[in-house]
Amino acid sequence: MSRYNGRRKAVNKNEMYDKLLENRGVQQITQYTTPTLKIIPQEDLDRISSVEYVWKSGDKFWRLAAEHFGDASLWWVLAQFNKKPTEYHVEIGEIIKIPIDLAVALGAMQ
Repeated sequence: MSRYNGRRKAVNKNEMYDKLLENRGVQQITQYTTPTLKIIPQEDLDRISSVEYVWKSGDKFWRLAAEHFGDASLWWVLAQFNKKPTEYHVEIGEIIKIPIDLAVALGAMQ
């Protein structure tokens, strides 16, 4: 499951970018719009089995996703599950939860 599934695309063809587009040899740039972080209700989160992890200096969601899910691209699952858009929103010593059953966690995020 890609984090880009269901995302809207925007085409950037504003006049102020004409020089940049010309330098790149393109007429327009298509980019994904910024997603909104879906907040999972706490009662749904409480029903999903998880392990607690104490955040340390240098930790990254992608590293934890690779270690626990076997896929670093699933970093966003940890971010969404803990209501932290990025690892910069997690403080050292803070406890985050890592869902044990990835399929159940993904089902709750749909």
